[in-house]
Amino acid sequence: MNFHGTEVRQKAVTLLREGARNADVARQLGVPLGTVGYWKHMDRAARGECPGSHDPKCPRCDGRELDEAAYSYLLGLYLGDGHISQYSAHRVPNLMITCAESWPGLMDECEQAMRAVFPDNSVCRVRRTGCRNVKVYSKHLHCLFPQHGPGRKHERRIVLEPWQQEIVDARPWEFVRGLIHSDGCRIVNWTTRTVGGVRKRYEYPRFFFTNVSDDIRKLYTDTLDKLGVGWTHCTRGGDPYNISVAKKAHVALLDAHVGPKH
Repeated sequence: MNFHGTEVRQKAVTLLREGARNADVARQLGVPLGTVGYWKHMDRAARGECPGSHDPKCPRCDGRELDEAAYSYLLGLYLGDGHISQYSAHRVPNLMITCAESWPGLMDECEQAMRAVFPDNSVCRVRRTGCRNVKVYSKHLHCLFPQHGPGRKHERRIVLEPWQQEIVDARPWEFVRGLIHSDGCRIVNWTTRTVGGVRKRYEYPRFFFTNVSDDIRKLYTDTLDKLGVGWTHCTRGGDPYNISVAKKAHVALLDAHVGPKH
């Protein structure tokens, strides 16, 4: 067995850090390729650069600072169009938010929020027909989204933990924005009136939020109540799944803090 001194190993590591290929280093120093690969692995592991060697910290488990504005927005997106998958090829749970191709700006905002909440984790976009799934992988998804559970959201109880409610209370507009960006829309209604014998058309904007879960709708309306935004149920076909904001002053508030999808 050949033994190589510390000086040779250090020179190899220096060359590798400068970007040299394993094979070139092995040839230059007369060291077996496998040995060079081992030295590179050990050097990267010592610096925390090996895949799987870095365990990102969690705001709930480790006290890492949490971007509360981004989290409140991401929580709204998750309750609307989000899903946590337990199993994947990466063997790490992933949070997936489905974003329509029609709204590239929302897709960008979703990704930015994920990167802000999970700054040390992998984020990607997966193309699907008419949409893309924006995904983040983390072992701590259940810590930050304890609403995850078996079955669909509207088939189980959805209640915020006290620490989540504190964040939503501190960042209510971000939460409302996330909910509307996932399950809401801004439309323009119209009607006609006869004024001075002339039939005139009047248009007025309104916001809708539609979700089958009673609990999620209540989280939305409770937050609107705290913000002083008036709302009404808009029942269609006997189903009270639509929440409408139509008063001019209240629509103006949503325009200022939420805005149209883009």
